[in-house]
Amino acid sequence: MRKGSGGSRRARVPGSVPGSGPGPPPPLPGGAAALLWARSRRRCPRLVPPLLALAAAAAVLYGVWPGEQRHSQRHILRSLGALGASWHLELDPFVAATPRGPLTFTNVVATLAPAAPRRLALACHYDTKVLPEMSPEVAQVPPGGGHTRHGEFVGATDSAVPCALLLELAAALDGPLRQSKDKARVTLQLLFLDGEEAFGAWSAADSLYGARHLARRMAGTAHGDGTQLSAISLLVLLDLLGAPSPAIHSHFPQSHHWFLRLVAIERRLRELGLLELPPLAQPLFRLEPPPGAVEDDHVPFLRRGVPVLHVIPLPFPRVWHTAGDTEDNLHPPTVRDLARVLLVFVDEFLSL
Repeated sequence: MRKGSGGSRRARVPGSVPGSGPGPPPPLPGGAAALLWARSRRRCPRLVPPLLALAAAAAVLYGVWPGEQRHSQRHILRSLGALGASWHLELDPFVAATPRGPLTFTNVVATLAPAAPRRLALACHYDTKVLPEMSPEVAQVPPGGGHTRHGEFVGATDSAVPCALLLELAAALDGPLRQSKDKARVTLQLLFLDGEEAFGAWSAADSLYGARHLARRMAGTAHGDGTQLSAISLLVLLDLLGAPSPAIHSHFPQSHHWFLRLVAIERRLRELGLLELPPLAQPLFRLEPPPGAVEDDHVPFLRRGVPVLHVIPLPFPRVWHTAGDTEDNLHPPTVRDLARVLLVFVDEFLSL
């Protein structure tokens, strides 16, 4: 992804100016929130396991180049295929021109109930950045370190943790998703996008390969009275998550009321003592305007009219696009709290 102003290198994406949305939704009833969290603990006691265990054990983003994600694909397919909800799993391969010549990319699309009229889509990218060869003298490893091999970029926040969160949410909600899938009007869809990162300097042609291809394909594929793209009620894109003290902002007026829902969920879970972060810690989801815009995998969908919630911290983590983006620099309590908030959000959105 690429930063906008506040480190600005490009103009804001059209439609991305924050604005006032509907008023704040009512707080969660205390009993409902407590019951939901108790249920989530029974479904998945660890919630988010030790974190680059998820990436390392699966080869998610460990030494994998964009367009060559076979190990990650297998892990995603195996993880979702092992669940009881019987996900419809689809590989979406395509060839695109890149600065390194034509390359094959593959998106992974998981849809719970493909025939359902509407979809809540959760998305992340599962490729990783190709960095120039780095020597120990020039590698940008922040204080606290991070263990990588020569020239290797792990991508713990970018984007192993977002991938882990999507898989863990599917596992934590497996029972309710299985029970509701045949009667639901809104189903859950998971998009694991390939080729987000640029091979050279970021440009419209060298970035967002998988998102551009999938948005175009969905816009041309009939679904019900419209298309697969118009069936998406909301796209929630996760990126750069896992570092301590993230500041996540609302970016788009048309999804601001859903952002307020995240704010309300976090506040209520904090009041109930169900989050790990200290009571006086800054909230994960901030009401102040974002310091700038970000170009990311949501852009091809946003430009085609899909409402977007962009769950990304601004400023970016200090380890962004450095050799220090490893498990050593993650903050597990923050990740677990993000998972708890997102779990409640998905449960409510789908009325599970």
